[in-house]
Amino acid sequence: MAEELAGLFLRGLALGFSIAVPVGPIGLLCIRRSAARGFRSGLVSGLGAATADAVYGSVAAAGLTLVADFLTRQGRWLGLLGGAFLVYLGVRTFLSQPGEVGAVDKGGSAGGDYLSTFFLTLSNPLTIFSFAAVFSGLGAGARSQFRMSAFLLVLGVFLGSALWWLGLSAAVSRLHGQMTARTLAWVNRISGAGITVFGLLMFGRGLFG
Repeated sequence: MAEELAGLFLRGLALGFSIAVPVGPIGLLCIRRSAARGFRSGLVSGLGAATADAVYGSVAAAGLTLVADFLTRQGRWLGLLGGAFLVYLGVRTFLSQPGEVGAVDKGGSAGGDYLSTFFLTLSNPLTIFSFAAVFSGLGAGARSQFRMSAFLLVLGVFLGSALWWLGLSAAVSRLHGQMTARTLAWVNRISGAGITVFGLLMFGRGLFG
């Protein structure tokens, strides 16, 4: 029993890590913030995304089909809002000067960093299906055992995702304070352009289905 639960936790850890690794708009945002404002800003941004992953994992694990169906039906509007915000964020990042710390994010606060990535990650409700596919493999055991298994999987997902953001933020933040204004300007342009492209794709998917 204990070995089985430990295995489920490790599977959740691997799932959370693998979901976080692909470089998307959140990854670019985390890289940009780590390079421009240091380790804390990048890590807090990553934890916002990890929390959103855990929320969707919890919905899938609990079998809350009404919530999942509602979020899926609202996927178009969530995509439009999330895409529009990403475009805004990307353009602001692209145009911001290296010395404008916090120009991209209002106030540059830890709370703002966390909430922005949390809600941006939530704007893609199709993530639920990734977790649902994994949780469906739990089988029909005792209800208490299922609840414990689901809890460990969700905990593993959060910690796996957080582990990736911790490593990424620590690695990129080493460059903080060592980058010239010219280099940081290019970081702004590259990450800003990437975030804008992701935003346009998300907005287009929401607009045209």
